Amino acid sequence: MPYFINPFKKHDVSEFPGVLIPLQRAHHRGSVASVHRSSITSHLSNKHERNEKDESDYTSEGLTIETLIAEIEADPAASELNTTYDRKSKVINKAIQDIGMGQYQWQLFVLCGFGWLADNLWLQGVALTLPKLSVEFGVSESNIRYTTLALFVGLCIGASFWGTASDIIGRRLAFNMTLFLAGVFGLAAGGGPNWISTAALFSCLGLGIGGNLPVDGALFLEFLPFASGNLLTLLSVWWPVGQLVASLIAWGFIPTYSCPDDATSCSSDENWGWRYFVLTLGTLTFIMFVCRFFLFHLFESPKFLLSRGRQSEAVAVVHGIAYHNKSQTWLTEQILNEIGSDPEVTTDAKLSTAEIVLRSLSKFSARRIGPLFGNKKLGLTTVLLWFQWTTIGMAYPLFNAFLPQYLANSGGGQPTATSIVYRNYAITSIVGVPGSIIACYTVDVKYVGRKGTMAIATVTTGVFIFLFTISADPNFQLAFTCLEALFQNIMYGVLYAYTPEVFPAPNRGTGTGICSFLNRIAGLCAPLVAVNAGSANPKAPIYASGGLFIAAFISMLLLPIETRGKQNL
Repeated sequence: MPYFINPFKKHDVSEFPGVLIPLQRAHHRGSVASVHRSSITSHLSNKHERNEKDESDYTSEGLTIETLIAEIEADPAASELNTTYDRKSKVINKAIQDIGMGQYQWQLFVLCGFGWLADNLWLQGVALTLPKLSVEFGVSESNIRYTTLALFVGLCIGASFWGTASDIIGRRLAFNMTLFLAGVFGLAAGGGPNWISTAALFSCLGLGIGGNLPVDGALFLEFLPFASGNLLTLLSVWWPVGQLVASLIAWGFIPTYSCPDDATSCSSDENWGWRYFVLTLGTLTFIMFVCRFFLFHLFESPKFLLSRGRQSEAVAVVHGIAYHNKSQTWLTEQILNEIGSDPEVTTDAKLSTAEIVLRSLSKFSARRIGPLFGNKKLGLTTVLLWFQWTTIGMAYPLFNAFLPQYLANSGGGQPTATSIVYRNYAITSIVGVPGSIIACYTVDVKYVGRKGTMAIATVTTGVFIFLFTISADPNFQLAFTCLEALFQNIMYGVLYAYTPEVFPAPNRGTGTGICSFLNRIAGLCAPLVAVNAGSANPKAPIYASGGLFIAAFISMLLLPIETRGKQNL
């Protein structure tokens, strides 16, 4: 395997023979803006014939420099920034679009999916350790929830750091380091000698895990042949798989190798179940890192290479994608310079580290946020989406991050046997997996669409959480946790699709970035609410979770924009 020794190999176009074709012979896919215009024309009247220009908006053979320049000028995302770097980025986008979806992108889809899987693997994994951590380290069932707070601190810092760091050190290094850190600290957490050190290691683990969603999502989009939110949304299928894997491993280890159910305290020698569990999750995470680093050669992002003045390498990467996809490309450095630069300027456009940081921070400037309130309808949608991501960000961990504790103690009677608790949690995870797949179909149902599917799934999730508290019978609770998990994953699947679709392209990163930030901050506050409210009433955090889902549902009814059947701009 040639890439095992040097996974950070630099490339030259000479390594990929046979992929370059003249611009005039290239097969070209029209821009999103062009397709949108022609689709509107077709929708208005099927009786009117489309002219030849509209017909060529979908696919055409034969390109000119003038055609590419016209498309770049018409690109709605190009209206704000028109520097040399930005124009060259648009040219690369067109080249990747013309290569099309292929083997390289589908392999990358799996490896980026590992990041989503690891995110929920550890979120649920920490939750599954809480009952046994409480017994071994002598921490109350309420205060042990601060362990989840430690994890969320790491997640928040990791998400903020790696998103910007990937623009400075490169997507490839960030892509690999996130899982490497998670694997190393995950293995270390399995040997935690006391509660404080174990919580600290979970927090360090979160530094790696927190970077997965922003880095993997951005990286995947940069290699996609079109900037559609649909394929990125498909990554959410990996999210419930993470919970499923964690629950099955926990079911196998924790009931078998833990202290007796009636024990009020025990030594670590008698309580190896959670340690075996955490060590296994750490090993799996490290294996995923090995698959990324050694078994798949990730090309560096062409946009990052452009930003660092490495234009020839950026062109070579596009050639490499075409080579792996058994396709061809028209991109050359000459074309980049001719379209991307002023006629007198043909040198590489290099951004300094300070400029990269400023560009990253500018996503959250008033100038970028302002257009999200450009009109009454869009402004209302923006506020409602931010509210939904915040409420759901707190509601989700309030119930799911402490579900093993609820399953063991809810109702105030005799504690449920450990084997039953982890068995039921595993069954819940299995039932929840189809939710994301169901969401892919229901979002296009007439008269239901994105808003309808999302609202129905959200209110159903909230109702089932309330019903969970009616009885302490394990079978009764199992039924409603299964239903809650199914509809919850439907809700998340649609929310991930709807959010990027509704924001205009030039400000989509800002809108979705703020959604993600609010979601993480609310999740950070959830353990604080659970500890303080749970001390007064064990069911209070569950009621709060259900109430927040209902509040999110009400706000979804007020959303003025439906994106079903509409082309993204």
